[in-house]
Amino acid sequence: MTAKATTSATFEQDVLQANGPVLVDFWAEWCGPCRMVSPVLDQIQAENAGKITILKLNVDENPDLAMKYQITSIPAMKVFEGGEVKTTIIGAKPKFALEQDLAAFLG
Repeated sequence: MTAKATTSATFEQDVLQANGPVLVDFWAEWCGPCRMVSPVLDQIQAENAGKITILKLNVDENPDLAMKYQITSIPAMKVFEGGEVKTTIIGAKPKFALEQDLAAFLG
């Protein structure tokens, strides 16, 4: 299972109007650490279905959203809930560290 993509066109519906927490993985094709964290996020999504939704947003294809959410380095992950950013995670991390950062949403 791989995380679904969101875009500028679908972001409001996919993320801001979603029920429950949504983690958006801001990434780019050329980013090595982004490729390392992607399968970890897929695992977390698979193990926590129904608790959190994980979506990917390509910053090269959606620069407007990268600018709006002040993405200056990738990978950057932001958890949205109720249309607001609740937490930000910067950089590739091992699974246990990401799960700790997301504990409030996975509980």
